[in-house]
Amino acid sequence: MLKIVTSAVDISSPFPSKIVSSNQLDCSSTSITDCKTRAIALGNFDGIHGGHQKVIEPIFNKPLSEDSCPCLVTFIPHPQEFFSGQKKKLLTPLLEKSALLEKLGIEELILLPFDRELANLTPEDFVLEMLVKKINASFISIGEDFHFGYKRQGNAQDLKSIANRHNIKVNITTEKNILLQEKTQRISSSSIRQCLDEGNVELANQMLGREYQLIGKVVKGKQLGRTIGFPTANLSIPPEKLIPKKGVYAVTVNQISDRHVNIPAVMNIGNRPTVAGEYVTIEVHLLDWDGDLYGQNLLVKLTQFIRPEQKFASLSELKKQIKLDCEVPQQDCR
Repeated sequence: MLKIVTSAVDISSPFPSKIVSSNQLDCSSTSITDCKTRAIALGNFDGIHGGHQKVIEPIFNKPLSEDSCPCLVTFIPHPQEFFSGQKKKLLTPLLEKSALLEKLGIEELILLPFDRELANLTPEDFVLEMLVKKINASFISIGEDFHFGYKRQGNAQDLKSIANRHNIKVNITTEKNILLQEKTQRISSSSIRQCLDEGNVELANQMLGREYQLIGKVVKGKQLGRTIGFPTANLSIPPEKLIPKKGVYAVTVNQISDRHVNIPAVMNIGNRPTVAGEYVTIEVHLLDWDGDLYGQNLLVKLTQFIRPEQKFASLSELKKQIKLDCEVPQQDCR
């Protein structure tokens, strides 16, 4: 069972995990498992993509003592959000991230509140106050581009040098690349965001090492899809979740509340210009499905971008196009 250790964080999700919360990270606190040592992966880890998994892997390769556990340490809010004052859209909001980490075998997710006090720590003080005194790290794994401390003054080699003074071994993981059209491309959260913004789901999924997913509750819509023979489930998505480019996607629905399924579907993200929509909606039409989904939570995995959003001259033209759209996920299942 993954434990989330945090302070003053609003945790909400349509798929809640079992959570242990604490008001402080302190080895003397019995709610933080009594002074055990931790082998930690340290960084932002938005997306838990292939590169992140390469950073996480060494904490499992290191022999752990009986009172130690594999742990991921990250920051909340994201440092970029703190410094810019702008809310950052995330590939993996908190509890989506925690579910992925639990599958990887992480036992604790520690969220360090990123505030002015933490931002002003020197690299030496960050290691001493956070990693040594509060987290009791015995092993640290980081990416080679990791920076920390006041104005990002510390780099990966600095962390290794400072940690060694406290008898903490540090593993520095080199970046992970993929081969794309005979060129290597670095896997990064920013590259994945760019792919999703452009509708390049296939490449985003390749870098993630899995399909990008949306998780949300089915809410009442205008039910216009029913009038043309294509009922849709309107999803309410957490506001911090990054939504891909507007358009139509081939997807699979892999979870309906606590039921695991594998239903091909098409999803539209957009303003619905044909019916004069005024705001962005996310609508999913499940193929060969009949049932009431209102109030249910869906986990939807994106597999292919079919086409951009467009305005049709009539509902009959829209209906014809939706029929063609529905053929794409059906072909993928053959």
